[in-house]
Amino acid sequence: MDRTGDAAARHVPVLRDRVVELLAPALDAEGSVVVDGTLGMGGHAEALLGACPRTTLVGIDRDREALALAGERLAGFGDRVRLVHAVYDALPQVLADLDLAHVQAVLLDLGVSSLQLDEDDRGFAYRVDAPLDMRMDQSTGQTAADVLNTYSVEDLTRILREYGEERYARKIAKAVVQDRAIEPYTSSGRLVDMLRRVIPTASQRQSGHPAKRTFQALRIEVNDELEVWRRAIDEAIDVLAVGGRIAVLSYHSLEDRATKRAFAAGATSSTPAGLPVELAEHAAYLSLVTRGAEAPGDDEVTTNPRAASARLRVAERVRDTSTHTSASRTRKGPTR
Repeated sequence: MDRTGDAAARHVPVLRDRVVELLAPALDAEGSVVVDGTLGMGGHAEALLGACPRTTLVGIDRDREALALAGERLAGFGDRVRLVHAVYDALPQVLADLDLAHVQAVLLDLGVSSLQLDEDDRGFAYRVDAPLDMRMDQSTGQTAADVLNTYSVEDLTRILREYGEERYARKIAKAVVQDRAIEPYTSSGRLVDMLRRVIPTASQRQSGHPAKRTFQALRIEVNDELEVWRRAIDEAIDVLAVGGRIAVLSYHSLEDRATKRAFAAGATSSTPAGLPVELAEHAAYLSLVTRGAEAPGDDEVTTNPRAASARLRVAERVRDTSTHTSASRTRKGPTR
């Protein structure tokens, strides 16, 4: 099988042209470096490399299968591509290992990838019966089945409520614990059947597929997505050179909220109230490139329904800061 063609055919990059348009101004110099911290199957990376011929790409992904597919897709760019198996919160160490002091652009396309959704045996998609795995890196960590079969009612309620924003979190958690006492959860089909039974029919009619929020919550818990993102967003900003840009694509409000908060903090002066002049060391170090979060247009959503919930935010580093040091860049962040 032509896996390069397979990757291109299966992966439709969300807001690809807009991402390129917004990052390209930071990548017009010889030797510029862009980090794609969520490489996936390489769609955004391919577009950026094609549009910015003087740029080198560092592609990071925790999914080894995605790295292999992207590597074949990007092979024609030769030594302009460096691929690294890691989680994006390890970005400072990745760059230190590559002897890179800073970069001109960072792209982070959060959430589950097309590859993971389309591989039935990964357990991410609730529309097919599959093993309850949901790990983005299948070589390590607990699975969704482990979470369902070992967490208490209280812990299950917490993750369903916080990560899935599920109205019926406690009711679902109690049903999981009752069901697993009879037989442990191993497949997504059984979980979906339980959710159809437990969630009121009226709510299912109003809110879409009854498994949507539970599957999101389990995926976030299994991959520690929100904690990783809260660490990674500050690190990604920190490794930007002055004039460098960061683009973030989020797919649910929890991710977008953390991104908005980090960008707003960087774009706001921290000069104490009441001082007659702004202190240079307290001036904003980010400038917001997008006004709020941009969403895909109707045409893109029609051709790529997975883009519907995407929100894009872009910021530019406008000054150096005291945390933008080699010490912070070589700090090892935890990975899963």
